[in-house]
Amino acid sequence: MNKEIINSNQAPAPIGPYNQAVKAGNLLFLSGQVCMDPGTGELKNSSVAEETAQVMKNLDTVLKAAGATFANVVKTTIFLTDMSLFAKVNEEYGKHFQGDYPARETVAVKALPRSVNVEISMIASV
Repeated sequence: MNKEIINSNQAPAPIGPYNQAVKAGNLLFLSGQVCMDPGTGELKNSSVAEETAQVMKNLDTVLKAAGATFANVVKTTIFLTDMSLFAKVNEEYGKHFQGDYPARETVAVKALPRSVNVEISMIASV
């Protein structure tokens, strides 16, 4: 199976030895995104809603670079530093899907890169 590397200069550059996404067959695996604004390098985290909105914006950009949309997403993983943030993250996350929701898990973690509160990764069918 061939693999194709997907990167967009409209999303934050990876901060380690990985790519924004990898396409293998008809599956697209998106690395976790955090709330970094790719234009400024600043974190958009004045609130958990703003943080989640920026994460979803970054994921949307990578999906588009692969010719996909949120409608193609079949699985997501949400990492939270505190489960008390779940409702606010869920509200913002839900705005990006139209009822045909992907499978998902949400897990609490001790810490995330750059001390953010939210990181989301995805798998899409393309």
